[in-house]
Amino acid sequence: MEHLADAPARQGLIIFLNGTTSSGKSAIATELLRILDEPYFHLPVDAFHALRSPVPVPPDALDTLLHRTWRGYHRAVAGMAAAGNHVVMDHVLSAKWRLEDCLALFAPRDVVLVGVHCPLPELERRERLRGDRPTGLAARQLPHVHAHGVYDIECDTSTTDAAACARRIKEFLPHRPTPTAFERLSSGQA
Repeated sequence: MEHLADAPARQGLIIFLNGTTSSGKSAIATELLRILDEPYFHLPVDAFHALRSPVPVPPDALDTLLHRTWRGYHRAVAGMAAAGNHVVMDHVLSAKWRLEDCLALFAPRDVVLVGVHCPLPELERRERLRGDRPTGLAARQLPHVHAHGVYDIECDTSTTDAAACARRIKEFLPHRPTPTAFERLSSGQA
């Protein structure tokens, strides 16, 4: 067996899917894992929330717990990429600090920022069908989630299905721009 310590170092690529709840990020991630040419890990923020024990959290402690969970999630993604793993993450940048935290942690050249859009009436229809989200959550997130205004690539899941969005992202990867959206956001050029 080869010594793994001799494996060449590399920075993993992060495909960062950003959109409101019910916008289709997880469906796109599932399709990406199916079609990408190299192994990727899908790390959705919802999975980190689901890992928490079922111990009741007092209402006055919930915001702190959620903040710590999101910060831990960002660091887990950064750690996986720093170890050379490719990651598909899906997240909701509905608070400015979340983007700022990711900008501080991720290698900006190795992030493909994908805007996942969907009009509000369709988001609300999907929320009702899912039944596992608070009513109106997407509507509350929508004014904030795309406020930073810059992406490497964008898709609208109300007009394009998840498989087609994933194919567009895969085809885009070899042609990533310089500077990337994350590089522009990091330097204040956006």
